[in-house]
Amino acid sequence: MVLESGRAVRLARELRELRESLWPEEELTQAQLAKAFSGESKVAPATLSSWESLTNPKTPPQARLSAYARFFATRRSLDGGPHLIPESKLQPDELERFRQLEERLLALLHVEDAQERRTFAFDDGPVTIMCPETPPDARSPLASGSDPNFTKLQQYSDQDALIEMFGHVRAENPTLEVHYRLPAEARADDVSAHVILIGGIGWSRVTRRFQVNLGQLPIKQVEHEQLDTGEIFTVAGPEGEKLFFPEWEDLPDGKRELIEDVALLARLRNPFNISRTLTICNGIHSRGVLGAVRCLTDVSVREANEKFLAERFPEMEYALLLRVPVVAGESISPYLPNAHTRLFEWWPGKNGASDT
Repeated sequence: MVLESGRAVRLARELRELRESLWPEEELTQAQLAKAFSGESKVAPATLSSWESLTNPKTPPQARLSAYARFFATRRSLDGGPHLIPESKLQPDELERFRQLEERLLALLHVEDAQERRTFAFDDGPVTIMCPETPPDARSPLASGSDPNFTKLQQYSDQDALIEMFGHVRAENPTLEVHYRLPAEARADDVSAHVILIGGIGWSRVTRRFQVNLGQLPIKQVEHEQLDTGEIFTVAGPEGEKLFFPEWEDLPDGKRELIEDVALLARLRNPFNISRTLTICNGIHSRGVLGAVRCLTDVSVREANEKFLAERFPEMEYALLLRVPVVAGESISPYLPNAHTRLFEWWPGKNGASDT
């Protein structure tokens, strides 16, 4: 990619100021920074000099800008000599700083002539958010209509994801009708609108009905004997079926803690009305469902994620299986530009099943 001169100079100045001004007392040189970057992929000091040149700047590749952002996201990069810390080893505050820096640098790299596309900004309505019903044996007493403190939301599973999505869609579309429905309440008009499906197939007959009508999608969610807390994802391919399981950590008391869930984020044409869209936010567990939703609602990642989707899937039809880290019981919003986050990608016309 070749940038117009003004933008290239601004990017070069940003890179130079990071190296010289963020930690001025360290007097970090281009040679030291090149050595740190070369720990993952070799780069010469002269190359860094060309990226930081204010008179004749060269354009660094996107991966190198990510390396700049990761290096300057934490002062720990200097411990024991300048080096790159793997993204998986960044602490939560460092990870947030990394994403902010990366977003700022990439904004200078990419020319954005077209108006930003946002997944949940619709030209027309209505919009229907469908969320499965909590099984009777898992409901709060407040879910019963006979209880004087009856609260209908208690009937919904994945309430965190539903509230997050409803608030975001209403904010993006203040003039449109936006409804949320239980599957048992769904009418013909609901399934032919812009539909957002939240949650897995196990508790939702409507989600299963949509899945039956999406025969081209190689991703399925099924029960598996090795997991009794949710349904796993499977991908059919030329070499057979691949299974995707969550990850657990064994605790000293003999229990297990969920440390990584798997999420499905898909955007397709609504099979019941191809002029409208179908968005699926799914997961093996509720942590994965929330991760799929927050991938495009969390202000800290949504701009970068929307840009990634617009560039990678110009027709805005895709299906992604994603890692959703769980830290202290909280879902970490997936960051799509990170290849490690993406377990599997599919788009219309893609043959076979392959990992990213």
